[in-house]
Amino acid sequence: MVGRPDLEPCYHDLVVSSARHHHYTYQEYLAFERSANVRHEFFDGEIYAMAGGTPTHAATCVNVSSLLRDQLRGRGCQTHSSDLRVRVLETGLATYPDVTVVCGRREIDPDDHNTVTNPTLVVEVLSPSSADYDRGEKLEHYKRIPSLREVVLVAHDERLIEVWRRGDGGAWSRREVRSGNLTLTSVPCTLAVDEVYRDELASS
Repeated sequence: MVGRPDLEPCYHDLVVSSARHHHYTYQEYLAFERSANVRHEFFDGEIYAMAGGTPTHAATCVNVSSLLRDQLRGRGCQTHSSDLRVRVLETGLATYPDVTVVCGRREIDPDDHNTVTNPTLVVEVLSPSSADYDRGEKLEHYKRIPSLREVVLVAHDERLIEVWRRGDGGAWSRREVRSGNLTLTSVPCTLAVDEVYRDELASS
């Protein structure tokens, strides 16, 4: 998790100040998160504060989540906001995607009943500081989730939606859409580029 200007290591009061590079356990992270007033990522013994989003970022997240929620109503899939924590069991990353869709029964982290481990679709709305991480290291973590079928990345500075899709053989492929509609395969939904970017590029 090197080179994340929007994620800064945090050090909790339960550890004495001299232990600045304390290697946290996942349980310590969960205890920290329960008492924190901002969200944090956890990976490889480190706790990282997640920067707050801009109004443009927040508007785009709402646009995407609303489009998915409306189309998935009554279809056995639930759309979640960035308040939902997702854990990649194979790598240990615990994070909060901007939008998460879980189809069928939620599978709960064996160490925490508020964390899910089986997203079907995750969406990240990029920012200048997070774009490289979201397109690189974080994407590689997501690909290790067996249930995950698609990862959607929404650019912050242009009309560009990227989708990474797991094929039947397990290989991942990428496509991008700049206009018109993006038809998802993980869930029965279509994302209209104009609706995803409705109102917010003009105000950025």
